[in-house]
Amino acid sequence: MKGKLLTFFFMAAAVLIVSVPLFAHHGNAAFDTGKKVTMKGIVTEWFWANPHCFLKFDVKDDSGNVAHWVAETNNAPDMIERGWSNKSFKPGDEITVTVEPVKNGRPVGRVLQVVLPNGETLGMAYLKQ
Repeated sequence: MKGKLLTFFFMAAAVLIVSVPLFAHHGNAAFDTGKKVTMKGIVTEWFWANPHCFLKFDVKDDSGNVAHWVAETNNAPDMIERGWSNKSFKPGDEITVTVEPVKNGRPVGRVLQVVLPNGETLGMAYLKQ
């Protein structure tokens, strides 16, 4: 009986230890929630995958310095419901991106909206039917 109780205790502890990073994965602590930054940039890569898609783009400031941005979206199945696809972007596309940036000031964020060269807007809100 004592051995079964000890085994149960260690199994429960192992499950808790493994599950904590899973909850942290979906935290918002790194993002400056509520802040929006809109910028024009050039797509360098559109990474379509689970658990998140990533849009990489370069933004040039007034001095000509280039910041290499990386912005995440939701998972691919959620993005399809919002009108996005694995062919939404290609390297060289000029886009206008609105992101929720990270708090530490690095060029990293979460995509809120993208305006394509043809004027089409892709957003994170569900499409209205």
